[in-house]
Amino acid sequence: MDTEIIINQQQIDTFQKDGVVLIKGLFKNWIDQIRIGIEHNMQEPGPYAAENLKEGEEGRFFDDYCNWQRIDQFEQVIRKSQAGKVAAQLMKSREVQIFHDHILVKEAGTSKPTPWHQDAPYYFVNGEQTISFWSPMDPVKEATLRCIGSSHRWQKPVLPTRWLSEENFYPNNDDYMQVPDPDAEPEKYDILEWQMEPGDAVGFNFKILHGARGNHSTNRRRAFSLRFVGDDARYISRPGPTSPPFPGHNMKDGERLRDDWFPKIYPVS
Repeated sequence: MDTEIIINQQQIDTFQKDGVVLIKGLFKNWIDQIRIGIEHNMQEPGPYAAENLKEGEEGRFFDDYCNWQRIDQFEQVIRKSQAGKVAAQLMKSREVQIFHDHILVKEAGTSKPTPWHQDAPYYFVNGEQTISFWSPMDPVKEATLRCIGSSHRWQKPVLPTRWLSEENFYPNNDDYMQVPDPDAEPEKYDILEWQMEPGDAVGFNFKILHGARGNHSTNRRRAFSLRFVGDDARYISRPGPTSPPFPGHNMKDGERLRDDWFPKIYPVS
């Protein structure tokens, strides 16, 4: 049985205002399960697995997503942890659907940063009630997640790019703002980051600009992420294949995400 996570009104208000909030211990009872699932995922990568280093760059930066239906540990976390309930509270949503899982592993000595980006432009999801939980499975300080507070309210989305080639993801650049560099102009941005313990989680809206430094420590940094959508989330077509693509979904603009592919996990039926 998962330990009850108590979400207070201040945390809900913070998430609504800033688009991001820290939830201590959200996955603390699932650390061993998630670590086993990550090792399974790395030993048997899925079709979307990627190695994110160029030739000559040191370390290893592996990521993969959409594996929860074949990795039992991930499915158990999705269906039995407090994540769905907490997502509903923070999003102020009656129901919660799972969108997908994602792991990001930076081995010790990996200098490659996770580029600043928003998730929403890559996705075929439109709506205000969205949330990702990013949880480290190792203690993190410098290699923690970094988010720009209130960036979910920017008037224009940030241009999505391919992490390795740095090419634009879609052809219509005018619909997007160029990727900013908050580190070059820190006075312009509310950069939020936390020293985190395994099982802590940052919850953030799909439209929040976020990234992470390289892992210069002597320990690996395993991160587990779950993405959820709420009541107002609807399918929206993009000017090219999305990431994840979910081929053959057959959804049309304005429809709710099909619940046979994206099951409702809260409330539990």
